[in-house]
Amino acid sequence: MTSRVEFGRREWCGMASEWDWEGGEGLLGMDDPAEWDAACERGENHLGTAAIGLAYNCSLEEAAPRIVRAMQLPDFEQRRYAFTAAGAAARVNRHLTPQLYAALRDEGSEGLAAHAIADTLYAVPFRNLPLWFKWRKVRSKARNKLESWWLRSGEAVGDAWRSLRGRRS
Repeated sequence: MTSRVEFGRREWCGMASEWDWEGGEGLLGMDDPAEWDAACERGENHLGTAAIGLAYNCSLEEAAPRIVRAMQLPDFEQRRYAFTAAGAAARVNRHLTPQLYAALRDEGSEGLAAHAIADTLYAVPFRNLPLWFKWRKVRSKARNKLESWWLRSGEAVGDAWRSLRGRRS
């Protein structure tokens, strides 16, 4: 029996059957939440990768519970992809569900969620962020401004020092 992969689905004898869960190829095109649920029940590989596909190809309401579930997978790489899916969902939809916000907050900004939180802070308008994310954004902006001032003052001191050294020679 021969198979071919087309648009992420494996076809046997011309009939579409399953996604390529073994190799993971094409799962970024995942657009079927029910198939993701069935694969999760079977314990398939690459669920985090497929969660990214859901983030891009399904409504946030359909994708969010699956992304949260993928964030709890035992495989580190697939959990990391699930957090990537959360960031993608924030960029695509410009908001997240309360469950996704809570999952990102629970993971914390120093862990796997760091990039997803950064994507959320970038893509979601400030007025739509939950309080914790608003504080995080304010803190981040203040820290960036202070670092900028610090670097500029260091450059000014360095320029003055080089100028003084140039006069002595």
